[in-house]
Amino acid sequence: MTVHELRPAADEYSYVFGGTAPRLGIAPGDIVEFSTEDCFNGRVTSESDLPSAVCDFDQLNPVTGPIAVDGAEPGDLLAVHFIDIRPARSHAISSTVPHFGALTSTHETATLQEPLDERVWFTELDLERWVARYRARTSDYELEMPLDPMHGVVGVAPASNEVRLVVVPAAHGGNMDSPEVRVGTTVYLPVNVAGAMLSIGDGHARQGEGEAIGTGLECAMNSVVAVDLVKGGAPAWPRYENDDYLMTTGSARPLEDCYRISQKELVNWTRDLTGLDALDALQLVSQLGLAPAANVCDPNYTMVAKLPKWAVRNAEAYGGVHRRLRTAAEEYRAARG
Repeated sequence: MTVHELRPAADEYSYVFGGTAPRLGIAPGDIVEFSTEDCFNGRVTSESDLPSAVCDFDQLNPVTGPIAVDGAEPGDLLAVHFIDIRPARSHAISSTVPHFGALTSTHETATLQEPLDERVWFTELDLERWVARYRARTSDYELEMPLDPMHGVVGVAPASNEVRLVVVPAAHGGNMDSPEVRVGTTVYLPVNVAGAMLSIGDGHARQGEGEAIGTGLECAMNSVVAVDLVKGGAPAWPRYENDDYLMTTGSARPLEDCYRISQKELVNWTRDLTGLDALDALQLVSQLGLAPAANVCDPNYTMVAKLPKWAVRNAEAYGGVHRRLRTAAEEYRAARG
């Protein structure tokens, strides 16, 4: 087991996918321990620090990477299994941001109404009890919420030498903001350039489906992933797998196109795993599938389509790479005590 460490300094984070040199090179099967900064790059330090005043749009969601994977070539599939995602600080930050979010005017959904007031919430994280303490800003309402850490951003370099801002999710992955990207999930990404150039960031202590306010419980993270490569297996769009579900994604606007992309991808995956024809696979997905929203706030929205693995008789995707990476995760934990 080869374990690498990647801990960027403040000026070593990236804000784009594509066009940057790798900060680490690994081989398939290796494990990477890494740190990430919060989506505001640590610039919001109190509830009086408004993101619109202290942050620039092109420097949101800093990512750690890119990580070059030996032997990765266009057309391959990169498998990224999340072994650990752990908040690095005892607080998380959430906020409303002018012209950003699902329930306000935006630059692309333009109306004459005023944007929502900008407000910042600092949420205490109890890492021993594994809860976040919600406190309303204008009343004494309090509530404990279980932590459910995730990474909102995981992706590779786009195709055709394109450079994309981190905040825009697309077929290369990126800022999909899906709560499904948690410990125990394997993310499958299409390789578009030599080395794949994997980057990860945007840690949330938890986030509801859709990310309606535009932010999760944003926090710096210490995380661990195992990375593998499937030659020639590239999906058209990012896919996820955990022990219970197969999941596909679609990122676009409008939201119904995200839904269509994710559902089509799930039908295709079901067909490939079962040997069903397209319409029989559609019938199966239509009766058993789930369709959680990942985000309805980013420049592109993201939908997820889910199918329980028992519905495909537990057929193993990509030669059982999720199972192999889960075993590697267990060995890593055992070695670390």
